[in-house]
Amino acid sequence: MSAEGIHIHTRQSQTRVENEPAALNKASGTGTNSTPNPAEPTAAGLLTLRISRFAPHTGASQSQAQRSGSPFATRRSNPFASRRSPFAARTSTNRIHGRHWTQEYSLRVHGNETILDCLLEIQRHIDPTLAFRHSCGHGICGADAVTINGTAALLCTSSVAEYAVHPTGKRGTDASGFRRTATENDDGETPQANIRTPQDGCDIPDYGIIEIKPLAGFTVLRDLIVDTDRMMNQIRSLKPYLESAGHEDHVDKRMGEEHDMVEHLQRPEELERYERLTNCISCGICEASCPVYSGGEAFVGPAALITASRFINDSRDGQSTQRLQSIQTNDGINACQSIRACSRPCPQGIDVGEEIWRLVTEANERQ
Repeated sequence: MSAEGIHIHTRQSQTRVENEPAALNKASGTGTNSTPNPAEPTAAGLLTLRISRFAPHTGASQSQAQRSGSPFATRRSNPFASRRSPFAARTSTNRIHGRHWTQEYSLRVHGNETILDCLLEIQRHIDPTLAFRHSCGHGICGADAVTINGTAALLCTSSVAEYAVHPTGKRGTDASGFRRTATENDDGETPQANIRTPQDGCDIPDYGIIEIKPLAGFTVLRDLIVDTDRMMNQIRSLKPYLESAGHEDHVDKRMGEEHDMVEHLQRPEELERYERLTNCISCGICEASCPVYSGGEAFVGPAALITASRFINDSRDGQSTQRLQSIQTNDGINACQSIRACSRPCPQGIDVGEEIWRLVTEANERQ
């Protein structure tokens, strides 16, 4: 990225920051974590990142409160939820008191760069106080999940061209940061977004505004960093490991020591039942997309249910019945409303909603 005079805008003030071209220029024109794609736009353009910021007060303590589906609600959002559920204590929200504000950063980028590339550029050369998680940069670790333009996604797999203004004006946002929702006009043509291009007399095109917020339904620790401990504790509560049945009858007592000598054979069709579920990276995207989890209370969450399904469908596990009973509660699979919003954004291609529905069907068949 090259930026001669990058602008940093906040709601409180506007500050012009002059940077040396050599300090921000990248020879390739792409970020360190993105792979150039010939199909993507190659011309650099202006992009504004509108980022939700949060700084906790010094010495601020966390206050625990039950989550509510709406700030105006007079009753619990989930009528089946019970505070006596084993999941109830793990689905409360720890709120951290601090200062919230929105800050905008304008910089020059290429369409095939990732949002993570842009944030790294800001953190390294413009504002080192910006906080966000990232690790592998290739969509494997799941550490950099955030909300981009209202959709939960991974920073490292989301490109500028995917979420910014598109030349056709049929998706994304316009130059003012508004999403276009109008239908086609009388001529049968979709109104074009107000995109500044070189033909309009501008030096470079304008990619518009991309809004970035932390994952919904999670406690915000700082800026885009959220607390995922609650989600991980929910997964651990369902014992995410194999528990073999009858292994005590297969013990090798040679050399005075006992060793388990169990061999589990699987057919390809048995592996196929759960193989895709093993790809879950616990990024939290499905949980942030679920309106019951992110806006309700006392729901174990889609990520934990996917973990349970992975072992319930594993023929080597001897505790499938017990696992199914542990999630067949009012705050388990019964709290799922089958909206299936959790399926669409999964970066690993897992149909989360379908898997949960299969758990519901199997639980009903065993009754």
